[in-house]
Amino acid sequence: MATRFATAEVVALPGLLDFIRPRHPMVLTTFRADGSLQSSPVTGGVDAEGRIVIASYPQRAKSANIRRRSRASVVVLSDDFDGPYVQVDGPAEVVDLPDAVEPLVEYFRAVAGEHPDLDEYRRAMVDQGKCLIRVTPRRWGPVATGGFPPH
Repeated sequence: MATRFATAEVVALPGLLDFIRPRHPMVLTTFRADGSLQSSPVTGGVDAEGRIVIASYPQRAKSANIRRRSRASVVVLSDDFDGPYVQVDGPAEVVDLPDAVEPLVEYFRAVAGEHPDLDEYRRAMVDQGKCLIRVTPRRWGPVATGGFPPH
């Protein structure tokens, strides 16, 4: 087996967004009332404004935490466990219904492509009481892979 060396590629915002767009498995970390961390595995995408978007419910801890302290961290993972990843930090917000309906459509498109019946999807989002979390990238680490130290 060949030795695999760790990598860390520093990227500007356009490169970051290009890296994130095809990757949807993520871990969202928010802050509880006592300041401790709360992490959730989520599915996310990138909207037209370059924000990471995640569908959720208003009652979930992640939503409540962001309402209380409007910042979050997202680790964007590759489909392969040992693939490249990046951590992104920034201000976060929760968008509630009815304002969340069209952003949820954009979220769906970013994650899964075109929906066969967008009116049905919109109704489902309202019926389920969904909300949308948006995280604006302000700080991020390099796009990294694990392995042995390169030196």
